[in-house]
Amino acid sequence: MNPLPLLDQPGLIFTLASFVAMIAVLVVIHEGGHYLAGRLFGAQIEAFGVGFGRELLGWTDARGVRWRINAIPLGGYVKFVGDMNEVSQIDPAILALPERERRGLFAFLPLWQRAIIVAAGPLINFVFAVLILAGFNLALGHPASPPVVDQVMAGSAAQTAGVRPGDRILAVNGTGVERFEDIVTLVVTGVGKPVVLDIARAGTPISLIVRPKMVETRDRFGNVSRHPQLGIVRPAEIVRQVGVSDAVRLALVDTGSIIATIGRTLRQVIMGERALAEMGGPVKTAQIAGQQASLGLVSAIAFMAFFSINLGFINLLPIPTLDGGHLLLYGIEAVRRQPLAEKVQQWAFMSGFAALMSLMAVLTWHDFGSVGLWARLSGLLG
Repeated sequence: MNPLPLLDQPGLIFTLASFVAMIAVLVVIHEGGHYLAGRLFGAQIEAFGVGFGRELLGWTDARGVRWRINAIPLGGYVKFVGDMNEVSQIDPAILALPERERRGLFAFLPLWQRAIIVAAGPLINFVFAVLILAGFNLALGHPASPPVVDQVMAGSAAQTAGVRPGDRILAVNGTGVERFEDIVTLVVTGVGKPVVLDIARAGTPISLIVRPKMVETRDRFGNVSRHPQLGIVRPAEIVRQVGVSDAVRLALVDTGSIIATIGRTLRQVIMGERALAEMGGPVKTAQIAGQQASLGLVSAIAFMAFFSINLGFINLLPIPTLDGGHLLLYGIEAVRRQPLAEKVQQWAFMSGFAALMSLMAVLTWHDFGSVGLWARLSGLLG
């Protein structure tokens, strides 16, 4: 099988425009979740911002909400009345307000309502992705290959372990699989450790231990990835037309699989099994957004769905500046029956912000290396 020809990298302006457009849509979706949940519980909202920094364009609606488009198009916020800043730290001054002036202020809503408002952002990211994937399933059908070995590559890890054509793979490391794509996901996102395959061969159950080989592959844009390979070839893909209920069900399954993969990758990074540079930062994300957009609208929307799931997952991490950090503080408040001291919360937010910015700086540094910036600069200076 001949490899697909390499495609030219999209231009810088096209890449930036694709990235900014994707981020803008997802920010509106994410912050829209906070906004709608806040409206549901009667919270007073001061501003809805897309981007950070200086306001470029804005207007105030009949409810007094300031809608802002800001200069730095990386993120957004819903600022409730009584918030000290865009990450929803409470202004200590409002804690002294008399009871009659507290109505509608986010800080004085019941704990469960505040938690729902905070969780609504990440949750709507997942819902948005499910709707996109379900739409694809309805419009294009649901593609899948049966979990059956079509061929075994000569000299591969699978051949060494005794895998044969016609074997039906039932589970990988104890995780059941329903389609060949599940096998690919579980193996490729591994770190090269031995894999246990539960197989049905002519009706007889067999367990084989396969020690995958680490290989490097290039995609159509020349991006190199290093991953484990078993050396088995999938059967032909079958596209199945589905109805609305199956389209949504399969979209939920695919979304759950992506969430599990993100979680597994993050655990591998934390445990030192995978390099931090493999996570990718804003520069790498922008590059991929531009590449996918250059392939057409369907590819661009598919990547936006994938990134929306990533955005929802990341925002649920228990880092104080993120939604998950707020939920962590609310959980502590629920257990203690009172919030943490204001100084402790401020320390948590400052340390969380510092950790997040440090991580972004490291990922961006690695991103510049992956796109060849440091090599080009070295060549110019040399």
